[in-house]
Amino acid sequence: MCGRYTVSANKEKLAKRFQVSIPEAYKPRYNAAPTQALPVITNTQPDELQYLFWGLIPQWAKNKSISQKLINARAETLDEKASFKQSLRQRRCLIPADGFYEWKRVGKRQKTPYRFALASGEPFAFAGLWESFEEDGKTVGTFTIVTTEPNEMVRDIHDRMPVILRREDEQLWLSTNQLPEDLLPILQPYTTEAMTRYTVSIRVNKPDNDTPDLIQAAPASDQFGNYTLFN
Repeated sequence: MCGRYTVSANKEKLAKRFQVSIPEAYKPRYNAAPTQALPVITNTQPDELQYLFWGLIPQWAKNKSISQKLINARAETLDEKASFKQSLRQRRCLIPADGFYEWKRVGKRQKTPYRFALASGEPFAFAGLWESFEEDGKTVGTFTIVTTEPNEMVRDIHDRMPVILRREDEQLWLSTNQLPEDLLPILQPYTTEAMTRYTVSIRVNKPDNDTPDLIQAAPASDQFGNYTLFN
């Protein structure tokens, strides 16, 4: 699964990379976590960055708590699961990012956090799906990150990784004219050689910590700790 990620680029860099307008409220995120409002580019408004909540709530859902179970969607079953079928056809999105975190078990109780990014350090986009619902007269948007099998760099840390779209496939993913069968083949593990990874501080374990130092390589003394995904 993908349970934490970063989007640390400034407004100017993000606007140039994705050719979108950036809201004044935008600020870099160094420890983006489920249930938070985070920047997304939807297929219905592809020229602007919007804020949606991480954790999909399908339109048919009666219990909003389902969102914490739907922070990720497996690429292999998108067109089979009721939670994702309609979104795949009608509501796709790009999730701007420049890194994601995973944890490797060390011993019985400890896990070491790693950050994965492009070797170039440039921003990229996860493939995502989105939904919206009405609450107190307001439209609320939610999203999920599509995951796939891990590449060689991720495999010894975790058995899934988020789908990082190739730049040339981003507009295809947002296109309103594509059928699911045309889109599923692009949801592949990203090229190992184009990525990098390194250990980071255990401070990333707590979602409340959201500071630039989190994306820096950690000294050996700060690489271990008890792992808690949700606090």
